[in-house]
Amino acid sequence: MQKLSVIIPTYNEEGHIEAVLDAVRWADEWIVVDNFSTDRTAELAVAFGARVLKRQYTGPADQKNWAIPQAAHEWVLLLDADERITPDLALEIQDWLKKEEIPFDGFWIGRQNYFMGQKIHYSGWQNDAVVRFIRRDTCRYDNKQVHEEIDTSQIKVSRLRHKMDHYTFKNLDHFLEKMQRYARWSAQDHAAKTGRITLFHLCIKPFFRFFKHYIMKGGILDGAIGFVISVIMAWGVFLRYVYLMAERRQKP
Repeated sequence: MQKLSVIIPTYNEEGHIEAVLDAVRWADEWIVVDNFSTDRTAELAVAFGARVLKRQYTGPADQKNWAIPQAAHEWVLLLDADERITPDLALEIQDWLKKEEIPFDGFWIGRQNYFMGQKIHYSGWQNDAVVRFIRRDTCRYDNKQVHEEIDTSQIKVSRLRHKMDHYTFKNLDHFLEKMQRYARWSAQDHAAKTGRITLFHLCIKPFFRFFKHYIMKGGILDGAIGFVISVIMAWGVFLRYVYLMAERRQKP
């Protein structure tokens, strides 16, 4: 059976770190890449048996690209602290590792999202999937600050049948802070391809994002939580262009 390394980037994740590690207890190596947490994240990870590497965080793609070569084994499972590998998904991954040769370089894994204690069936999150089960030496992330993903243009990729659970909501303040951070990063990603910012960017694009999540992607079927998600997604688009506009006006 081929061995597996698990990599988990963290910052102040003492509420999550034990659960995410426990769900992959069957792996052969656990690496926690920690952005100098001020809580007990590193302490709890060491107590579990994980190797903790301290590194300053500059962005998700950069952190993960640095971490991947640190893995001792060819096959790597990348997880965020708020994600959980389910028992069925664990068995599926182990079945692949039992093969003498795996004819792929990476695998898409679907995510079942939970928000404010509710399982989300629609709201644009129903097809959420990420490439996280990867071959160490052939997979790297693209150079994006938001929604970074493994570059699949030159590799062979398949998809696992089972999903992981994703508990994206810790509390409202935390989630809104995350959306603000993503908006700032998204402004960087969109800077080069965005011309003069107009009411189209500040009004029409956020409204369309709300309409997309709430109507086109079925957020209305998730009830009040679907409405909240759609508003927050629209707010993130609005903030992206406000940050970009503010940055441009500050430059001489």
